[in-house]
Amino acid sequence: MLVELEMILKLLLSVLLGGIVGFEREKIHRPAGFRTHMIVSLSACLITIVSMNASPASDPLRLAANIITGIGFIGAGTIIASAGKIIGLTTATTIFAVAGIGIAVGAGFYIISIFTTLLLFLILEIKKFERNIQRF
Repeated sequence: MLVELEMILKLLLSVLLGGIVGFEREKIHRPAGFRTHMIVSLSACLITIVSMNASPASDPLRLAANIITGIGFIGAGTIIASAGKIIGLTTATTIFAVAGIGIAVGAGFYIISIFTTLLLFLILEIKKFERNIQRF
């Protein structure tokens, strides 16, 4: 019972952390927003939990490696090149980062997951700072 409760708390934390990043993407009207980032983090967390608990003899990093590959495919779909301009690269990287956060939560690295989320959010907020610098 306690093990299942910890798993549920991991899933909830991964949704919360993915939602923080997704909120920033949503508020600036990016294609992958709030729900997408929460789902990516949740899925990565779930797959990590399952891979760590399903078969003690198996290598849990094998499924994590496949998560990264799959997220690379999804992220590539958010990148659009048109008229010499690339759009969606930051969104693709946030999807990749949120998958990593989900993996870390699923593996039990709570503090580093929270810290990474805060750093990621701050990095995304730098855009406002960049705009003010460009005015000078």
